[in-house]
Amino acid sequence: MTASRGQQICLVMAFLALIAVVAPSQIALDLREEEPPQILELFRQVPTRASLRRLEGDLETRCRLVQAVRPWMQYARFVLLEDAGDKALLGRAGWFFYRPAAQYLIEPLPVRSVPVRASKETPHGVTTSEDNIIAAIVAFRDDLAKRGIKLLVMPAPNKASIYPEMLAARAAGMSGPVNPATRDVLAKLKEAGVEIVDLFEIYAEARKKEPYVNFYLSQDSHWSPAGMRWAAGAVARRLLDLGWVKKGQATYWPRPVRVKRYGDVLRMIRSPQIERRYVPQWMDCSQVADRWTQEIYQDDPNSPVLVLGDSFLRIFERDEPGSGGFVAHLAYHLGFGVTSVVNDGGASTLVRQQLARKPALLEGKKVVLWEFVERDIRFGTEGWQVIPLP
Repeated sequence: MTASRGQQICLVMAFLALIAVVAPSQIALDLREEEPPQILELFRQVPTRASLRRLEGDLETRCRLVQAVRPWMQYARFVLLEDAGDKALLGRAGWFFYRPAAQYLIEPLPVRSVPVRASKETPHGVTTSEDNIIAAIVAFRDDLAKRGIKLLVMPAPNKASIYPEMLAARAAGMSGPVNPATRDVLAKLKEAGVEIVDLFEIYAEARKKEPYVNFYLSQDSHWSPAGMRWAAGAVARRLLDLGWVKKGQATYWPRPVRVKRYGDVLRMIRSPQIERRYVPQWMDCSQVADRWTQEIYQDDPNSPVLVLGDSFLRIFERDEPGSGGFVAHLAYHLGFGVTSVVNDGGASTLVRQQLARKPALLEGKKVVLWEFVERDIRFGTEGWQVIPLP
């Protein structure tokens, strides 16, 4: 839908009216509650960039009118302009996409890492070069090798890389990673001898075999239960084929369970009015449990396999239904429990920093599986640092 010029003018006039009444109304409310107007903080200290930004944030947080009106303005922008805000993009057929992930697909990597102020364009305050990524992963692989531990790397594709046609109709028929930087990183890692699970190829094959199955959630940035199960099965087969582990005898089984939830991208919009236009998604999950005791899956700290990753490992595992995510299904396919360390949004560097602070997690390990989302190639929190293991 394209907004008419009249609709656009009405929306602009509404914004101007809102701007004109915000400051006087907030001052009046502060005075009525016998509090000094917060805007006076501007004159109580020498203005600096940091202090002005802090004051701006405080004013926005405390402004009651903004809090009351913002959801409705967001709703108007969404209905009239199909603008889902700073963090979300509205795709086709009710699909939502995480804006930084879509941004990653169309921008080249910088020549070198550049620290910048966090913003909607660079949400984690850093952009990363290809050389940093390769160096960090190879250094981690080599550190683990000194301890007799193998490394398997699994980049989790952005949803738009697997379903570009749901973001833009003209992208129908594309195959493989959409961003050339992703292809380059995968190729260079393979050249460096790093073992990789290529989920881009796996999902391309899966879509051919099961064309009516969605491997990512329409309202969410993560894989669906079906997509997660394909990934867990592929990793287990790879580990067994490489001979890095042997199949265990645990009596796990995936018992069916249905859960209902709104997707994370839809919730990022933070507008109840927009949420009410959609219904929560029903998902056919499977919760891993012991076949005989019916106890749900729990990690084994003594496992030979350690799994590192981000929110792709959290969904269904620590969220509802619990023990129904990638980690539990990997254990089911391997026939033994695994150990996991999960850091939401921090699989590029933060999760390795956690591991460096707790080196005991590596005791008895034969394999480390490292998952990170594709967009972290550019926007990984703290970039891609080389983190030596103690």
